Amino acid sequence: MTHRLTAHAVLIAAIAFALSPLASTGFAGFTANQFPIPQSDPPVQPAGYAFSIWGVIYAWLILGAGYGALRAPDNTDWQAMRPALLASLGVGIFWIAAANASPLLASVMILVMAATATAAMLRAGRQNPAWQRRPVALYAGWLTAASGVAVGVLLGGYGVLDAQNAAIASLIAVSLVALHVQSRRPDEWGYPAAVIWALVGVIAANAAPLNLPVLGLALAGIAALVLRGVQSFKKDAP
Repeated sequence: MTHRLTAHAVLIAAIAFALSPLASTGFAGFTANQFPIPQSDPPVQPAGYAFSIWGVIYAWLILGAGYGALRAPDNTDWQAMRPALLASLGVGIFWIAAANASPLLASVMILVMAATATAAMLRAGRQNPAWQRRPVALYAGWLTAASGVAVGVLLGGYGVLDAQNAAIASLIAVSLVALHVQSRRPDEWGYPAAVIWALVGVIAANAAPLNLPVLGLALAGIAALVLRGVQSFKKDAP
């Protein structure tokens, strides 16, 4: 596949990904009866408003892919990230349909989406960061958090852990993964910003009734990401 063809394929995939909710009844989270052990309002799941970030992600991915297809279709600085991003979007097109049918399949798919989106962000060049790297970083950061949510609900739903301990394990894992990825691309704030947004949503969902262990872990994750971001900013400052 030539660079130009790949660039246009990413744009088409980004548009199809954004339109995919229209091809189904949409997705408002796994339903309780999709699991052997019903999961009603699991503590790992952010408050509903947090999912509004998808509107920003969809629009920015399309705009970024469109900019790349029109202005930099043969640019090697852009091309390095395109195959991984195309793979992530290609899986994402079918994710909502899978989530409504099988939480287990959907969890595997979102892990693949997160891994490939993160790889795309790490391979992105430094030209036009607002259109090339940042929308992918925001997408990858949200998928990192969403993967933790999916796995946490799955662990509780299949009785591997109770819902509380599943949330604790997932929040620890998300924070550690996010800190590692952030350390590999400290110049990009979009990735930690999306993870922080998700963690704030977890705090909001666990504020009443008060769930101190989950709130504490979410706050610790936010603090660690902010601190590392500040340290990177100071290091790069003239």
